[in-house]
Amino acid sequence: MNIIPLPISQAPRHQAALRVSRVTDQAAPRQSAGLMVMSGRMADVCAELDRLVQQEQLRELRYKAA
Repeated sequence: MNIIPLPISQAPRHQAALRVSRVTDQAAPRQSAGLMVMSGRMADVCAELDRLVQQEQLRELRYKAA
């Protein structure tokens, strides 16, 4: 298993940064997200989850259009 820290936007220095890590399993399909661990302020974690949902919706639209 590999742990891959994902890039996140820069948070102001006075706030704790949102931390997102992804644990991958080489036996799992590449498109599988695997296990994701997020830590930080609840608002930041929720915003990241919303961003991931939007990203997945765009991916599905592109797949359907192709």
